[in-house]
Amino acid sequence: MAEHEEKHKESLMENIVEKIRGHDSSSDSNDDKSSESSIKAKVFRLFGRERPVHHVFGGGKPADIFLWRNKKVSAGALGVATVIWVLFELLEYHLLTLVCHFLILALAILFLWSNATTFINKSPPRIPEVQIPKEPVLEFAQALRIEINQAFTALRDIASGRDLKKFLSVIAGLWVLSIVGSWCNFLTLFYIVFVLLHTVPVLYEKYEDKVDPFAEKAMHEIKKQYAVFDAKVLSKIPRGPLKGKKE
Repeated sequence: MAEHEEKHKESLMENIVEKIRGHDSSSDSNDDKSSESSIKAKVFRLFGRERPVHHVFGGGKPADIFLWRNKKVSAGALGVATVIWVLFELLEYHLLTLVCHFLILALAILFLWSNATTFINKSPPRIPEVQIPKEPVLEFAQALRIEINQAFTALRDIASGRDLKKFLSVIAGLWVLSIVGSWCNFLTLFYIVFVLLHTVPVLYEKYEDKVDPFAEKAMHEIKKQYAVFDAKVLSKIPRGPLKGKKE
C-alpha cells in the first residue's frame, strides 16, 4: 500500500511538472508571436506609410480605378485617355475642331432619325434632358479653393527662408519638371502621369514586399549623402534672420 501511494504521488508530481512546462512553452510561443508581430509592424514601408496602398489613395472609387479593383472601369479609363492622346498628339487634332465635328455628327444623326421615324411609323428617339447639378459643382469648387489656398500657404512658407531643405527639394523638383516639359507638351506629360498612376501603384501593391527592402537601402544611402552634403555645403551657407522669438 505504501509503495502504491508513493507511485501515485510521483505520478501526480510528474503531471504537475508537465503542466508547468506546457504553460511555459505556450507563454514562450505567445511571446515569440508577439515579437514577430512587432517586427512585422516595424517593417520599412515606402514613404513611411502605415496604411495599405488602397487607403493611401483615399479608399474610394479613384483608388479602385488606380489599383484595378474594377478591371472594366480601369481599362475603360485608360482606353479613353489613350484615344484622346492619339487624337490630339499623333493625329494632331485640335480640341475645337474635334468638338465641332462630334456635335455635327451627333446632331445630324439625331435630326435624320427623328424625321425618318415619321415615314417608318416608329416612335422618335428619346433625347434625355441633361442638366448639371448644383451641389457637386459647388463641392468641387470648394475643394479646389481649399487645395489652392494650401498650395499658396506652402509656397509662402518655402519662400520665407525658414526651411532650406524643403526649399532645395522644391527647386530641384521644379527644375526636373521644367526639363521634362521641354521634352514633351502638357498633354503628353498628363498622359504619361495618367498611365503611371494606372500601372505603378498596382505593381507596387503586388510586389511591395520585394520593393520596400530596396527602397529602404536607397533611403539610407540618400540620407547618408545628404548628411555629407549638409556638412560640407549647406551648413556653411549663411541663413537669413528668423522672426524674433518671444522671451
